Amino acid sequence: MTNEKPYRIAIASGKGGTGKTLLSTNLADYLAQEKAVVLADLDVEEPNDALFFKAEIQQSEIQYKMIPDWQAETCTLCGDCVKYCKFNAIIKIGEYITVFNELCHSCYACSELCPAQALPMKPNRIGITNAIKSGRIQLVESRLDIGQEQAVPLIHDTQKYIQDHFSPIAIQLFDCPPGTSCPVIAAVADADFVLLVSEPTPFGLHDLKLAVETMQLLGKAYAVVINRADLGTNELENWCQQEQIPIAARIPFDRDIATTYATGELAWRSNSNLEKALKSLVEYLHERKEVYA
Repeated sequence: MTNEKPYRIAIASGKGGTGKTLLSTNLADYLAQEKAVVLADLDVEEPNDALFFKAEIQQSEIQYKMIPDWQAETCTLCGDCVKYCKFNAIIKIGEYITVFNELCHSCYACSELCPAQALPMKPNRIGITNAIKSGRIQLVESRLDIGQEQAVPLIHDTQKYIQDHFSPIAIQLFDCPPGTSCPVIAAVADADFVLLVSEPTPFGLHDLKLAVETMQLLGKAYAVVINRADLGTNELENWCQQEQIPIAARIPFDRDIATTYATGELAWRSNSNLEKALKSLVEYLHERKEVYA
């Protein structure tokens, strides 16, 4: 693999609490010992990667999504906008057109197809993106404003921000939202490879199956990282072997890791178990050419 374009590794999980942020922050710091890394916190509803890096915000940028702004004086009340909107974000009540900003997906259909041009698109604030520099790590996080319903537009804005400002950095890690819903789809869309973090519990296996199915439908290359690997049962490992799903690394259960993580510190620097797991993961990625040689 060459350095002509950045290589994007998404770190996702079928459920919350599996250790996705633990892996994202520690892997970024581990890689940054030798090369520059972008760490993007795409869990915009609850970003917390920045807690582990003691650095100040360098730059902030308010993010917007485009919303139709009804112009009563030019509207003919034909109702075409209601008909064209596939998201039920526009309704007609008597002589009024009401736009529900929370439902709007900024598809522009109502604005472009309005015969009276009575629905020009206007920017509507949805959140903020912060850029934070910590050593060789360029951390980018976005925070959805309170009351905003949709995370996907802000995730797309964050990805564009990284492309505009940090595309020369060859390794980019995306700490994704948990689950398999629309925000996850948006977060992994541009990824070249996906690490699915799971745990050896019935819930972990159930939700890993959903995450694997999602990655397969998206056509993404992926591997599994098992956190707290020496707890629970062998069902998850057996299922991965049965389905021929590669296991990139195993992080053992270690109370010291949990304690260090809870204090907002990077655990790999003081915990040999986590350091060995990260070394094993990087070796796996190196063999796959996910981390450039």
